[in-house]
Amino acid sequence: MEPGKVAFLIELVPVIALLGVIGVVGWVITTWLRVKNGYPLDGAWGQAVYPKGPDEEMIERIRLLSGENAQLRAELGSIKDRLATVERIVTDASYRLDREIEGLRGPAN
Repeated sequence: MEPGKVAFLIELVPVIALLGVIGVVGWVITTWLRVKNGYPLDGAWGQAVYPKGPDEEMIERIRLLSGENAQLRAELGSIKDRLATVERIVTDASYRLDREIEGLRGPAN
């Protein structure tokens, strides 16, 4: 090897080592923050190492949200039925005819 290339590689080694140390320190800090805040740790393929099981509060919250979801779905179904009725009335030919007759009578005084 040429002496210039060797000198360049020798100067490059501390930079590579510094980047490696920064990466490891960042990984350690990230892992520490996840543990501190209660997030489960991930394994090599993304699976949880220590998965948090559902606690009583979480189960109660899911039950309440499921009940609210069912209630909102029922209300939405009722609103859809009412809207279909209004659409049927508005597009009905007799309603249109009544509107035309009222329009021919002129404005009310």
